[in-house]
Amino acid sequence: MYVARLAGLPVYDPNGDQVGKLRDLVAMMRQGDQPPRVLGLVVEVFTRRRIFLPMTRVTSVDVGHIITTGLLNMRRFEQRTTEVLVLGELLDRTVTIADTGTTAVVYDLAMEQWRTRDWLLTKVAVREGSKRFRRRGQTHVLDWADVGGFTDVEEGQGATHILAAFESMRAADLAGVLHDLSAKRRNEIAAALDDERLADVLEELPEDIQVEILAGLDTERAADVLEEMSPDDAADLIAELPTETAERLLTLMEPEEAEDVRRLLTYEEHTAGGLMTSEPVILPVDATVADALAHVRNAELSPALAAMIYVCRPPLETPTGRFIGIGHIQRLLREPPSELVSAVLDTDLDGLRPDDSLQTVSKYLATYNLVAAPVLDDEGRLLGAVTVDDVLDHLLPDDWREHDHAEHIDQEGGHDAS
Repeated sequence: MYVARLAGLPVYDPNGDQVGKLRDLVAMMRQGDQPPRVLGLVVEVFTRRRIFLPMTRVTSVDVGHIITTGLLNMRRFEQRTTEVLVLGELLDRTVTIADTGTTAVVYDLAMEQWRTRDWLLTKVAVREGSKRFRRRGQTHVLDWADVGGFTDVEEGQGATHILAAFESMRAADLAGVLHDLSAKRRNEIAAALDDERLADVLEELPEDIQVEILAGLDTERAADVLEEMSPDDAADLIAELPTETAERLLTLMEPEEAEDVRRLLTYEEHTAGGLMTSEPVILPVDATVADALAHVRNAELSPALAAMIYVCRPPLETPTGRFIGIGHIQRLLREPPSELVSAVLDTDLDGLRPDDSLQTVSKYLATYNLVAAPVLDDEGRLLGAVTVDDVLDHLLPDDWREHDHAEHIDQEGGHDAS
């Protein structure tokens, strides 16, 4: 069973109910050329918690699914020093083929169950480097004993094949995978991501890891990634950096992108100004319902930002001209496409002020049952919008991405290989 094909597979209990998805495999290296023993699986359950599932509780492994005995230890998985993550740490390793002494890169591994009922990593699929321009080298599937170098410390390990295994994964899920890896491996994978994908992943990581990854990039690349982040997330990240580093990055960013971030940095963190994004969906007074629906179809918009449009006088870049009102997409869907959005606007709501506290913002959203709200200056110009997800980010504990609401649930003891 080739392990790269297992990434993301659903994991079911005996009744056919899905309990989670496979994110990695845990193995223990052994002495000499003995194949590593696969201890179990890292499974992400629906709370985004990653738990350890021993192979003794796996009843079936197939290319389409994994079935367990139904017994789950809900304690969060923590890797031990004697363990390796097969996908996260062994894919893209540079190894040596024993017979020829040539180097190759691991693109997959195969595991099989032996008579002892143990699962072992018995085969290594490798690709040699090509000596011809733009040609792939030869591929081989070798026995574990015929490949060396897995225990060596490798600087600059690649990430091509692990990213291929996780290609369809959401940014939040890939962030979870990176979170569980070593800092070295995290930075190697981050370096291989394109700017937009890396920006999406960074937004889902704790701030200390964001800073660590950004510090591992050269300054021009770091500035490019910050440009791809939403301005409010970029501002939060830049605020965590040393002043000199932050200023250098802002100087390297495109002037318009840097201006938005600089403006957001002037507000206190736990205020409407500090929470807002400066890029909501803004339309002129002569826009139609069809125009509004076309704008909110943008796949890059979060659901909260796409739930509402803001109608303003020119200019339409924040800070805008006079704010007119908001259009709820659920209401616009009931109107003819040719109808002017200005005819169906909600003009009764007073917007938030940039210095309003987090508590005031929370009460405002709760009182009016909103997922987003406009932030206005004293002259009635739109400065940005606060979304409910940004409010939750600041209401939850700082380390909420590392702990979930089921942290207290422990159905059994700690993780083991039995």
